[in-house]
Amino acid sequence: MQAPDMRAFRSLHVCKTLQALSSQSPISIITCCKSRNYPRYPQRFHSTPHRRFPSSSTSDEPTGSSWSAFPTAPSPVDSPSRQTPTVQTVYDPNTGRVVTKRERNGNKESEPDVEKAENPPIMEVGSRVYGDVIGSRSVSSSIRKKGKSKSVHVCNNCGYSDGQWWGTCKQCGEVGTMKQFTTESKDRKVNGMQVSENVGRSWLPKKMGAPAPIKLADVCGRINQLSWRIPLPGLFGAEVERVLGGGLVPGSLVLVGGDPGVGKSTLLLQIAALIAEGNDANADDPTRVIYVSGEESIEQIGNRADRLGIKTEELFLHSSTDIEDILEQAHHLSPKALVIDSIQTVYLEGVTGSAGGDVQVRECTSALLRFAKKTNIPVLLIGHVTKTGDIAGPRVLEHIVDVVLYMEGEKYSSHRLLRSVKNRFGSTDELGVFEMSQSGLQGVSNPSEMFLGELHSDSDYLAGLAVAVIVDGSRAFLIEIQALCVAGSSVGRHINGVQGSRADMIISVIIKQAGLKLQENGIFLNVVSGISLTETAGDLAIAAAICSSFLEFPIPHGMAFIAEVGLGGELRMVPQLEKRINTVAKLGYKQCIVPKSAEKSFSDLQPQGMEILGCKNLKEMINTVFRRS
Repeated sequence: MQAPDMRAFRSLHVCKTLQALSSQSPISIITCCKSRNYPRYPQRFHSTPHRRFPSSSTSDEPTGSSWSAFPTAPSPVDSPSRQTPTVQTVYDPNTGRVVTKRERNGNKESEPDVEKAENPPIMEVGSRVYGDVIGSRSVSSSIRKKGKSKSVHVCNNCGYSDGQWWGTCKQCGEVGTMKQFTTESKDRKVNGMQVSENVGRSWLPKKMGAPAPIKLADVCGRINQLSWRIPLPGLFGAEVERVLGGGLVPGSLVLVGGDPGVGKSTLLLQIAALIAEGNDANADDPTRVIYVSGEESIEQIGNRADRLGIKTEELFLHSSTDIEDILEQAHHLSPKALVIDSIQTVYLEGVTGSAGGDVQVRECTSALLRFAKKTNIPVLLIGHVTKTGDIAGPRVLEHIVDVVLYMEGEKYSSHRLLRSVKNRFGSTDELGVFEMSQSGLQGVSNPSEMFLGELHSDSDYLAGLAVAVIVDGSRAFLIEIQALCVAGSSVGRHINGVQGSRADMIISVIIKQAGLKLQENGIFLNVVSGISLTETAGDLAIAAAICSSFLEFPIPHGMAFIAEVGLGGELRMVPQLEKRINTVAKLGYKQCIVPKSAEKSFSDLQPQGMEILGCKNLKEMINTVFRRS
């Protein structure tokens, strides 16, 4: 077909189409709408009225008309089986939306008019915001961002739901029964706070009305300080109580951290056994304790309990990692305390991330905190640590809990130290000392015995040993410092347990101020039992040990050193000197070297068999200690 013939054919087809449209829609209406983004440039639509529903043979049926941007031809009357759905795109000027409608008339021609009125045609409606079609991109993008929740209209008579509001319910035909509800999108991530709050709300005791503020005097009057805390009997319990500040507080959240294999699980298992056995006299008070482990099976925990000699019947074991399951079990048993090993293994269903992640750890801890506060049941948690020694997980974990305890100990040493880093119910200066044995952790009443060796002043090979007194928290310890000076050694200095810069300073002061020729000697320093000496009260003991090894003169038995060494060789005062001297006197020491300024202040300790020797500098100390009798 040639090009002129093609153009003639197209012109003839357009004329026929226009004639058909003019015959079907004789009335033409132009609608003018103003855009929200561009009000100065109105949009014009050429629209034609048409029937919403196909016309019926009966003239009494109500007819409705709406405005369509595209004229449609009337559907031919056909049999019900061959009726096809009609799709129409309609602009509603009241709502400012372009609505796409699909109409299907499933009524049979043989049915009476009453049944047709009761079963109106089924309509599938989809709508788009008017700005999405002719508006700017900014409007459409802002609307999409707000699409996390959608509105649904639900009939309160039959329960039918629809995305749009209609005057009548399409299913039951009632008028004014469609109510609007807002629902969240399915792909929206669930907030962990909502999940953990729902866990607690499912069974926690509900109180009528909101709690009102209470006077401080009334709150203090309710609490009996003597019986408020949960006691931990025995020598082991006394060490734990010392760190906690006097016992376990009801409703508290305690976090215990430490290196792998240091004894965290053993510690909490023994604490759980003490709580379960501690209130036998008070039968009305429940003594059940739940020990939950996410790392071990029940059989493994039972084997460890049998090795520790735990025989109580009130200790319940449970292996689970689901917080909802753990809280549900605690609700049924109403325990005296709850132990979870560990917080990095449990999870909340619905919270993003895997167990041990920052979000999971934070939300699980928040759920356990609300559980502890609302039920007044103390919760003890075990926390893993990183390679830097910090608690694994977010830093907010240590802010949420009430007490943070760290368990320390050398790999090849039997003693363990439990210190309090954070304590809302007591001091953070306390320290608990334990010894690991075959039967578990044992409390140590006299920690100085662990850090002191047997001294023999008449032995030449024990030269270079000195005793220092350190204070950790409210307790004073005696530790032994060893020094070895080797002439012509290829190793310059080797220091263990003392800060390197501090040791170098003390050695330089001895060379300069005391006049000892240590330049050509290899010096080795060590603190017995792996203790790290960090405070300055041990400076004089370090200097005395070095001088003893260099002079090959043993320090007399029963002598301790308490002082700080300055750059000029002078001896300075240290904090809590009275507590240190009292500890030395209780352990049977006969002499103590202190700064000259403190000699007169503690002269009252002389009658106890304790001789206090005051020295001004290192030279005077050397002349006092290393003199021939």
